[in-house]
Amino acid sequence: MHENGNGDGHRAEPTASRSGVDQEFPALERELTVFLRRARASSGEMAREVHPDLESSAYGLLVRLEECGRQRATELAAYIGIGKATMSRQLRALEDLGLVAREPDPADGRAWLVHLTEVGRSRFSTVREARRARYVRQLKGWDPREVAELARLLHQLNTGLEK
Repeated sequence: MHENGNGDGHRAEPTASRSGVDQEFPALERELTVFLRRARASSGEMAREVHPDLESSAYGLLVRLEECGRQRATELAAYIGIGKATMSRQLRALEDLGLVAREPDPADGRAWLVHLTEVGRSRFSTVREARRARYVRQLKGWDPREVAELARLLHQLNTGLEK
């Protein structure tokens, strides 16, 4: 909360800088920059926990497949925000490791549906449970409502990025 300077605890209206941008946005940009750098590194760690040769985007693909089941490669690429070439490379690596399989899409013979194999589901589940335990440890001092609010806000941010 920003005080208005007289110490009465009332929230001050956002102050516009010379460029017309609220003072909160430089702080937001700084924190998002650090957060996104750390998130990317963490995503790489998670992927390497599934298998040492995986790229960071592979974990997101596994998350989506676990949560949604069979998906077209184009849907996966759009959801994760990666290009077709990266998607093809990731899927090939995941297939070579026996973590995912592709099958023709019965609705469109030109497309493929991707799904987790039993091996992929098992390895992913083990890593995900370890990651969730880590998040619980990291956020143990947080009020559960704060954790829920953080999840809600991140979902709102992710949804906005899809548009």
